[in-house]
This record gives sequence, structure tokens and C-alpha cells, in this order.
Amino acid sequence: MTGYTPVTNHHESPTEPTSVSEQKSSPPDAGTSPDADPGAVAGAVAGADTGAAPDAVPDVRELVDIPAAEVISRAVVMLMSAAAEQLGLASDDPDAPMHRDLDQARTLITALAGLVNAAAPDLGPHAAAFRDGLAALQAAFREYSVHPDEPGHGPGERPPR
Repeated sequence: MTGYTPVTNHHESPTEPTSVSEQKSSPPDAGTSPDADPGAVAGAVAGADTGAAPDAVPDVRELVDIPAAEVISRAVVMLMSAAAEQLGLASDDPDAPMHRDLDQARTLITALAGLVNAAAPDLGPHAAAFRDGLAALQAAFREYSVHPDEPGHGPGERPPR
């Protein structure tokens, strides 16, 4: 999830800046105080590394400004990535990975299937790609299982009717 900046809850402290414009107008040393906005601190550190001005604000998007389909897509990608890692697919040799946890993979694939199936109507053209990725993970799970589940009873699968 490259480029993701966590959104802070500005309702926790009335002294924290509540918008990007207020963060820009805060004093340069605001990022070093113990109750400073974590996003501002990360931006100050990132700004120092890139040669940007110390008070430059990173490209931050409020959660309310992100379309629902994008939030769902990011969640799907995270679940897919985590399931692939648990299956050992990210290893140099997927047939003999250093880590494979089928119990964790099952949980992630089941959650992924629920999200993809529930959100498919709202994902538009991306739904097909997510379904294909889900099917690939389910096939890999079945391949790596010592005792594969019956068809329709694997993680996230629907029993035949």
C-alpha cells in the first residue's frame, strides 16, 4: 500500500490542527512536541530526507475524501497480499518457502471472498480482476493443502447448489 498516509482522528484533541491548511500554518517546531500530529511528524521527517522545506506538508487525504470503491480496493489488495504471503507465494521458491501458514491463509482468503462478493456491484470493472485474484489464491491454497477441502468447501468458496 505504497503512498498510504494514515488519517488521524482530529476529534481526540482540540489542540491538534484539523485541516491541512492549519498544519501548514503551524510553527516549524510543532512536529517535535510530544502531542504533535503523527502525520506532521512523518511529513517533517520525510521532508528532511527529500530536501523539501521543513514545514512542507505531505500529500495527505482525509478519509472522507477517498471514494468508497478505492477504500474497498485497498482492503482487497491488502488481504490478497497477506494471503499470498501466508501461502508462501512471495518466496523465491514458492514450493519450499521459509514461511507457510495455511490456517492464516484460510482466514484471509475467506475474508477476501466475503469482501469481493459483497462489494462486486460497487467495484465496477475491477471486480473481475479481484475475482480472478481470489480464484488464484483459492487454487494455490488447494494445491498446498495436504488434505484439500472438497470442492465448494475451501476458504471463501460456496458449496454447489
